[in-house]
Amino acid sequence: MSETAKSNRVFLVVVDDSEEMRAALRFACRRARSTGGRVALLRVIEPVEFQHFASVGNLMREEARQDAEQLLQRMATEVNVCSGEMPVLYVREGEARDELLRLIEEEPSISILVLAAGTGPEGPGPLISSLIGKYSGRLRVPVTIVPGTLTDEAIASLA
Repeated sequence: MSETAKSNRVFLVVVDDSEEMRAALRFACRRARSTGGRVALLRVIEPVEFQHFASVGNLMREEARQDAEQLLQRMATEVNVCSGEMPVLYVREGEARDELLRLIEEEPSISILVLAAGTGPEGPGPLISSLIGKYSGRLRVPVTIVPGTLTDEAIASLA
């Protein structure tokens, strides 16, 4: 594989509050390190519910954005240690599925979407369910679905 091809591979991980997201993040980091690629992190902020006062809504939106940026900065430190590269960071506001699809359409550098399947009885999760179903035709990149229960050792042997 040429040096150019190796450096162009970007593994996108959606950062949410689920436990299984950590498995996707570790997998993406290991794959990025082994292929000379990079990790990108996306945090989607849910839209603020209607507020009677615009200033309250604006304050809530700003606080949510600050929280998202702080979370991504903490995650970026972990990614740097694990993958050897600082990740690309994205913060979007809206519906997670729609913002994810929009980002993939807008950013040609994104090569692979890495998601982790939920570990509970409710299934893989709403994002995976929608992307492999109704919205699969809108994806221009492959999707890697990592079992949310994978251990660090299992991830190391796979990636």
